[in-house]
Parts: sequence; C-alpha cells; structure tokens
Amino acid sequence: MRPSEHRAPFLTQLRRRPDAVLDGDTFPTNLPFLPELDLNLTTKVTFFLGENGSGKSTLLEAVAALCGLPVGGGGRNEAGAGHSPQATSDLAPYLLGSFRRRPPDGFFFRAEFQAHFASLLDARRADPEFGGDPFSRYGGRSLHTRSHGEAFLQVLSAWMRPGIILMDEPEAALSPQRQLALLVQIARLCRSQPVQMLIATHSPILMTLPGATLLSFDDGRIAPVMLQETSHFRITHGILDAPERYWRHLVEED
Repeated sequence: MRPSEHRAPFLTQLRRRPDAVLDGDTFPTNLPFLPELDLNLTTKVTFFLGENGSGKSTLLEAVAALCGLPVGGGGRNEAGAGHSPQATSDLAPYLLGSFRRRPPDGFFFRAEFQAHFASLLDARRADPEFGGDPFSRYGGRSLHTRSHGEAFLQVLSAWMRPGIILMDEPEAALSPQRQLALLVQIARLCRSQPVQMLIATHSPILMTLPGATLLSFDDGRIAPVMLQETSHFRITHGILDAPERYWRHLVEED
C-alpha cells in the first residue's frame, strides 16, 4: 500500500483528561501508563501488545466506549443489549479521544464473549417483536451451531467493512491457519476501504501485518516496538527453532 493508504482515518489520539484525578491505589487509575497517556494513532492498524494485566484490553474497552460501541462486544445495535457480563468501561471517563472524523460504523470483537453474542442472536430470533432475521448476516443460522473459531470468523467476515473495528485477542478462537486467513481479510479491507483497526493480541502471526503499528504496554508505558523486539516473537522463534534447548532450561529452572 502507498503511505497515505496506511493513515488512520478516524481515531487519531488518546490522552488522559487533564482534569482527571488519579488514585494510584485504585483500578483503573493505578494503571502505570495512564498518568502520561498521550497516544497518537497514525496507521490503519494498531496492535496493543503486552503481558496479561498490562492494561491493553482495558484501554481497548475504553476506545469502544469512546466510539459508541458496547464494551462487552458487538456493534452499535448491541449497545444496551445486556448480553455480556461487562456493561461499562471503568477507564473511559478518564480519557479523551480525538477523531479525524467519526467512524460511520464499528464493531468490537471479543473472543471470550462470543457465546454471549451468539445467545443474543438466538434470543432475537425467538422474539416475535424483533423485525428481520438476526442470522441473515451470519450465514443464516445460529452461531451456536458452529465451532468457536468458525463462528468467530463468520462474525468477522460479516463486519469487515468501513468503520472502526476493535479486536480483543482474536487468536483465542483461531488456529494459526485461520489467523493467516484473518490477516488476508484485514489487508484486503485496508487496501480498499476507509477502515481502522485496534487489536489487542499475543499472536506473533498477527503482528507481521505490513504497515501496522505495534505498541508495547510492558514496562509501565506505551511505546512503539519492532516485531523482532517483542517477547512474543523472541520466545516463539526461540522455542520453535530449538525446543530441546528451551526445555532443558525450563526443566533446570523448575
């Protein structure tokens, strides 16, 4: 893609509200990156990377709230549907978002809440007052009739269109081959449509997407990082390249 085709079309900045009062002992204001948060989003695809508990999913939930999307997953039609255990973002009230222009549409993919979304569609199908077929966009039948990965890809395919797309650890539902299929979908969409994606992931496969920005949440701050510098890449590459050596050290440490 040409450089201009990589540019973020919608959300361009995330920063802490200047009037926000931070309590270093209470979540979410105890997140170490929050006091200095002033993040520019410059590319169509941005990956949030970091260890469990580093705050990347929490920030992604806040972005969903700033974009008018349900933090439990889904599109704007699911706002207020109550289909997931999480209804609000704790972090969003402390943030400001700057937009080049507001996204015309959007969707928040959460692999761990996929079953809740599938059940919501089933409930809509059983509701005589719900107009239309809730399954029509998703292959014409309940997502519960598919495997976790198949259902997730079906929803992804249905919502791969102009707008802002958030994904929280999509690899949890996808095999390595299906992750490659997802990358192809993302690359095609970015070449042809005004789309912006923010993806929290641990997958080195997904991180290989050309033109994407990788942001590390490790070390208590958010900073750009190269693929080869990430612990995800180093560990995966190392153990696949020499599993015997890795296991020898693991057993010795144990």
